[in-house]
Amino acid sequence: MTQTEALKILKTGANVFLTGEPGSGKTHTINQYVAWLRKNSINPSVTASTGIAATHIGGSTIHSWSGIGIKESLTEYDLDAITQNKRVSDQIRDTRVLIIDEVSMLSCNTLTMVDAVCRAVRRDPRPFGGLQVVLVGDFFQLPPIVRSEARAQEELSLDDEPASLFAFSSPAWDELNPFICYLEEQHRQEDAAFLDLLSAIRRNGFSEEHRALLRTRYAKTPKKGTTQLYAHNANVDTINDAELGKLKQESRRFEMDSRGNERLISGLKRGCLSPELLTLKIDAKVMFTKNDIARRSYVNGTLGTVTGFASETGYPIVKTHAGNTLVVEPVEWSVADNGKILATIIQLPLRLAWAMTVHKSQGMSLDAAHMDLSRAFEYGQGYVALSRVRTLEGLSLAGFNDRALLVHPDILARDAAFRELSDAAVEAFQKIPATDLAHMHAQFIKACAGRPQSKTSGTLQTEGSSITSPNKKRYGTTITRRRPRS
Repeated sequence: MTQTEALKILKTGANVFLTGEPGSGKTHTINQYVAWLRKNSINPSVTASTGIAATHIGGSTIHSWSGIGIKESLTEYDLDAITQNKRVSDQIRDTRVLIIDEVSMLSCNTLTMVDAVCRAVRRDPRPFGGLQVVLVGDFFQLPPIVRSEARAQEELSLDDEPASLFAFSSPAWDELNPFICYLEEQHRQEDAAFLDLLSAIRRNGFSEEHRALLRTRYAKTPKKGTTQLYAHNANVDTINDAELGKLKQESRRFEMDSRGNERLISGLKRGCLSPELLTLKIDAKVMFTKNDIARRSYVNGTLGTVTGFASETGYPIVKTHAGNTLVVEPVEWSVADNGKILATIIQLPLRLAWAMTVHKSQGMSLDAAHMDLSRAFEYGQGYVALSRVRTLEGLSLAGFNDRALLVHPDILARDAAFRELSDAAVEAFQKIPATDLAHMHAQFIKACAGRPQSKTSGTLQTEGSSITSPNKKRYGTTITRRRPRS
């Protein structure tokens, strides 16, 4: 499915799971949809499964938005307390479109709780209280971390097969019954052989030829200036501290500032790629940790070197690998609900970049990286690391174990079904005349109390109209577009 096809489906108000390989344009597509909604006077609730993912999309965590916080289960008392919380209940009732990004890191139980809260607050028995729900993510990325699983991740062996904790295992997912929009375009990897290798991991078809290809990238040590990825924080901290210590220049320290709700601040700090205390020196290798949306001077993952410090402000001067030189000023990471800022942290959008963990690299695109996956301990960890780089030439590999090339068996089975359902969705929507589809878009805006930018002709009615699923066993007989309730 293309981004354009996915947007056509989203604009009808259908529930959607937007997925695809790294670099396929999921974030770009969802940003386009959000812009379209806001252009038509609809303010969606934009959330994510983690604090750092929420900051990337300018939203809040789904835990904060729904009022469930850190709860792992909901009692009747909990539900009643949430419905009595004016801030939470007002925003849920006012919502028409709920977007949840990085759904791969959202547990099955959490999605079930969010569904229960929406139904209770909106007093609507339909899934999520009748909201349009847009789930975004790639289940081949890192899985959810569930606190009740007491085993240390480092001790997991290849024989350990944890129960499925993924969001798609939730009864709420089944009842939501989303259209699958599987994006197939590729905007990150530029190397056909490397792209085939990554795709082989996704389909459990990794062969000896692919292993041989990886072996051509073996290197015990990284080239000077290359970012290093490791499975464990201990390796990363040791390398960064040691490399910074080798520099003889005077150090400068930049401490994170914060304001707002302390609990939310704590979550932002845990997820933020920039440290609470950042120590820099001239010649320090750094990486930008946030997109510069306004000026587009850098993006999350841009690499550079500190060349000095501004005389007036003391802020670092960084020369990027692309040759651009700029003074880096502090930026904000915020948690917001319906436009109201609840918590903010302020820090330079930088971190030392001689090394980082695979977890921290998720979502980044790197020109080059040296990685050691010999201690990979989690499904998807190797795939996430390898897919950070754009070409095979940019990869330097110290080693890998069998775990690094494995993906969760539940995901393999689901991925095949997702692709099939995505193809079926494309076929179903291609049968709808363009005028009718445009009218559906306009009617969805009207149903959400928005203001369409232009009048649309057509005779298709919103209430009672339906799209017959080409796969009745998976979708049910029909998927009916329903008017969201307030």
